[in-house]
Amino acid sequence: MNGPASTAARRPILSTRAALLCVIVVLVLTNLADNRWAPSWIVLTALVATTVLIALAWLAGCDADDIGLGRTDLPRQLRWAGVLVLIVACCYLAAALVPAGQGLFVDRRTGGLGSRELLWRVCVAVPIGTVLLEEVAFRGVLYGLVDRDFGTRAAIGFSSLLFGLWHILPSLHLNDAKPVLGSVFGHSPWGAVLSTAAAVLFTAAAGVVLCVLRRLSGGLLAPMALHWSTNAFGYLVAHLVA
Repeated sequence: MNGPASTAARRPILSTRAALLCVIVVLVLTNLADNRWAPSWIVLTALVATTVLIALAWLAGCDADDIGLGRTDLPRQLRWAGVLVLIVACCYLAAALVPAGQGLFVDRRTGGLGSRELLWRVCVAVPIGTVLLEEVAFRGVLYGLVDRDFGTRAAIGFSSLLFGLWHILPSLHLNDAKPVLGSVFGHSPWGAVLSTAAAVLFTAAAGVVLCVLRRLSGGLLAPMALHWSTNAFGYLVAHLVA
């Protein structure tokens, strides 16, 4: 149905700035829940937070295409996703076959996982608890809200900066968990600060790459595919070289 009535029905209830503030509050609470309050509930937390974030975007006047979840250019998105998964798989396999490359995957947090826990993480926790939430939040809702009112460069910069900050809590003591980082930064408190800062900078840069992928491919499928394959294959290789 077209006309004034339908236009009024989709008039934003929240301003962009108000929606952004609400999104940031939701993300802060979600980050604390995942890393401090209820880490074992990460999948449920992700589903609830993702639903709330999409609702906030809708209240601010965004549609599915604005947040990268529309069906526009779906075949192109699928092609991008398939190619990216294949590239990551080949790169990880090549690294795993070289003794020097195996050390990059050693992680004390995941090396002792059993097969059932590994399957849970690769097939459920990573795609839902990590990829769905983070891509919808950072490359979807945040990107879409900022892009609409402030432009693409602002959207990429803002969402990627917050994506980096999102990783502060999970990156604490990363120098102790990953021997390769411990050898670079040491195991002192100062080393922990430096390794956390490096993780924030790295993930912010990764956020830029994922935003560009969203723009080039036309939606969230490509960044989701890259994000999932990077994390999931990392778990698999870490399990194999442990």
